[in-house]
Amino acid sequence: MNVGYRSTNYWVVSAGASRLLIDIGWPGSLGTMKANLKRMGVRLGEIRGALATHYHIDHAGLAEELKREGVPLLVLDIQVDAIPLMKRWTKPKDNYVGITEDGNIVISFGQSREFLGQIGITGEILHTPGHSDHCVSLLLDDGSVFTGDLPPEAHAFDNPVALETWRRLRERGARRVYPAHGPARPIDETSDKPLPE
Repeated sequence: MNVGYRSTNYWVVSAGASRLLIDIGWPGSLGTMKANLKRMGVRLGEIRGALATHYHIDHAGLAEELKREGVPLLVLDIQVDAIPLMKRWTKPKDNYVGITEDGNIVISFGQSREFLGQIGITGEILHTPGHSDHCVSLLLDDGSVFTGDLPPEAHAFDNPVALETWRRLRERGARRVYPAHGPARPIDETSDKPLPE
């Protein structure tokens, strides 16, 4: 389910009453996030982890505030160095609370399936560069993939890294895309293949 706001989607993946938040929100927007979760029938205490697809302010700006509310931050090892760089792009009026190392769960891609399994989610987290080098996506075993800001295939004709990422996602069984901006869609709608005549 989408609990997003301000043109960015924030997805909640559920396994019973156990939930994972994909992308985290703008800084200073904790009240909005809580209201959107409540409207969708999700209690903050049900969220067993928050995963930022990448560390840009609209995707991870709320991370430390959520950690203070008891939601652990799930960080892939390749993302660790990107976290402190977020401060470069913030202004005092953004009310950004810097992300500390305390309370972060740092894992490798190889550990992601086991971690997700512990909260009842069947899938894995994959490295999906194309927007930034530290981008990741959650690929569920049912073919749903949460891609953050990975450029749609049809718009990535001059981005060979993104095109290779889409190829690998297809190989791994991705069928339905849940992007950070825009509606969910079948993966074929992100392709640049011509329509049949």
